[in-house]
Amino acid sequence: MFHPGELAVQRRFGQAEIADRVGRSIRTEIPAVAAAFLAEQPMVVLAAADTAGRLWASPLTGPAGFVGAIDDTSIDIAARPEDDDPLAEALTGDVAVGMIALQAPRRRRMRVNGAATPLVGGIRITTEQVYANCPKYISRREVRAVSTGIAGPARHSTALTADQEAMIAAADTFFVATADADGHADASHRGGNPGFLEVLSPTRLRWPDYRGNSMFMTLGNLAVQPRCGLLIADWSTGALLQLTGRAELIWDTAEFTVGAQCAVDYTVERVIERPGTLALRWGAPELSPHNP
Repeated sequence: MFHPGELAVQRRFGQAEIADRVGRSIRTEIPAVAAAFLAEQPMVVLAAADTAGRLWASPLTGPAGFVGAIDDTSIDIAARPEDDDPLAEALTGDVAVGMIALQAPRRRRMRVNGAATPLVGGIRITTEQVYANCPKYISRREVRAVSTGIAGPARHSTALTADQEAMIAAADTFFVATADADGHADASHRGGNPGFLEVLSPTRLRWPDYRGNSMFMTLGNLAVQPRCGLLIADWSTGALLQLTGRAELIWDTAEFTVGAQCAVDYTVERVIERPGTLALRWGAPELSPHNP
């Protein structure tokens, strides 16, 4: 069920028995409750590698029903990444993909890992893993508007600007794209109080890893494959920061945030800023009571 990286991290933290028990909830098939949940969502985040092997996390949005289970192991998404999205080219072919659907108003989320194939105007995911996550660390926020404006031009760089650093420092939520040694992709969520995603320099970030479901899918992937993508949004303006780089697990948490099992140091290799790209505009957050 778990690959060697996940097993190693589970053993390191003494949570292998918990992981084995929680892992029994992972399915190949899409339960009816999961299908109903997906049909309600206005946004999902995909994780995949681009044609050069770099990992990215990209959002897709649409009206309720734009994501739907068409049978027990297939999900259709009636949307594709915009041309300036780093996964636009990769998702025109077959690619390993992870997906997370996060329902912020109700602090619910589910994850899907599998294989994506292109459709006319969309994407089909054939599921390999389907499972729910706990509500910890999710900021509650509501959609207040849907923008019909034109997004600004994408800005590419290899280091963060001061404005981008400020956007990261204000974040209470971000998404992580990882993959195992065989390239199976996964999309996950991280949440905390603003400042938990720390800017160390224009090319270095750090975040604490708080206790979750004990399966360690994200950390397990990073233990065997350091490539990693991050997605940070300005939920009020629709601006997106998409980063790709490499992560290093830091096990000694003495100098890190209280409540962290370990920390992740992240080296930024490429930055894409896409102003006004996210069509959904969200209100102010209600931070999770689980945040340390």
